[in-house]
Amino acid sequence: MQVLEIRSLDGPDGVVAAQRPDVVASGEEVLIEVRAAGVSFPDLLQAQGRYQHRPELPFVAGGEVAGIVRTAPAASGLQPGERVWASTDGGGFAELAVVAPHRVRRLPNHLSFEQGAALGVNFLTAVFALRGRGRLVPGETVVVLGAAGGLGTATVAVAKAYGARAIAVVSTAAKAPTATAAGADVVLVGDAWRDAVLAETGGHGADLVADVVGGDATLEAVRSAAPEGRVLVLGFTSGAISSIAVNRLLLRNVSLVGVGLGAFVAVQPSAMVETIAELMRLVDGGLRPLVGATFRLAEGADALRALGGRTALGKLVLTVG
Repeated sequence: MQVLEIRSLDGPDGVVAAQRPDVVASGEEVLIEVRAAGVSFPDLLQAQGRYQHRPELPFVAGGEVAGIVRTAPAASGLQPGERVWASTDGGGFAELAVVAPHRVRRLPNHLSFEQGAALGVNFLTAVFALRGRGRLVPGETVVVLGAAGGLGTATVAVAKAYGARAIAVVSTAAKAPTATAAGADVVLVGDAWRDAVLAETGGHGADLVADVVGGDATLEAVRSAAPEGRVLVLGFTSGAISSIAVNRLLLRNVSLVGVGLGAFVAVQPSAMVETIAELMRLVDGGLRPLVGATFRLAEGADALRALGGRTALGKLVLTVG
C-alpha cells in the first residue's frame, strides 16, 4: 500500500511517499480502504518532533480518515462496503487504515469523503472544547482566534451550531472570506482585535475565547474576556507558548481552561465515544466541514508546508486512491 512516511524529524522535508506491506486488522479491528485523510496541526508537530507522542522513525502519521469498510468485526455492526469516517491513533496517511470500532462512524451520504476526513481531529476538538470544557450556552458570544484554519473554521461552525454568536479573528484580509464561509457573524482582521471585540460586545467582552494561536494572543484573549468569561487554550500555531500573570485572572474573574481531548481520553476513555456521538448529532442537524484545499497523498509534504506557513484556508485534506 502507498503511505506517507515521516523518515526524519525535519518537518515537511522529512516526509516521503513510500510503499509498505498492507496493514492487517485483528478480529477486533476495522480495516478501512482510505479515500481521504485529514491534515491537522498535530501531524506537523509530529513531523518536527515537537508533539507529545513520538513514534519510532519511520512512521505514518494521520489521525483522521474517511473511506470504505473492507472488513469489520461482527459486533461493530459495520459491513464491508459501507462508507465511514474514523478518528485514528496515527497511520491515516495510507491507502489502508486499521481502527478500533468505537472510533468509526458511518459517513452520511450527504457528506463527501473529503468532508468526512475533516471530522476526526478538528471537529471533535471543537465539540470537546466548546461543550465539554467551555460549557457554552446558547446566546453567548464566542471569539475564535486563527479562525481561517482547520481548527478555527471548525470552532466557528460548532459555535454557531450551538446557538452562539461567533466573532472570528484572522491575521489578513485574504483570510476573512474563509471565516465568513465557516459561519462567523463578524470577522476582525489584524492584531488590534481586542478593542474591536469590546466594541462588538458593548464593552462587556466575550463570554468565551477559543485561542488556537498562543503567544501574545493569549494575554489579549484574557483582556478581551467578559467578567466570568472563559479562555480556552487549544493550541499554539504561532509557535509560542504564553506566560500569563495569574493576577489578571483574579482581577477580571476570568478562567483560563486547557483543552486536550487526546490527553483526557487517556484517563477517561468514554470521552471519545461521547464526543463522537455529540458531533454526529450536530452533523445530523446540518453541521458541515469547510474543506479548503485537497492534495494527493504523495503531496502530503506540501500540505504540511501550508500548515507551517499559516497559509492554509479551511481544512486541508489528502485524497487517496
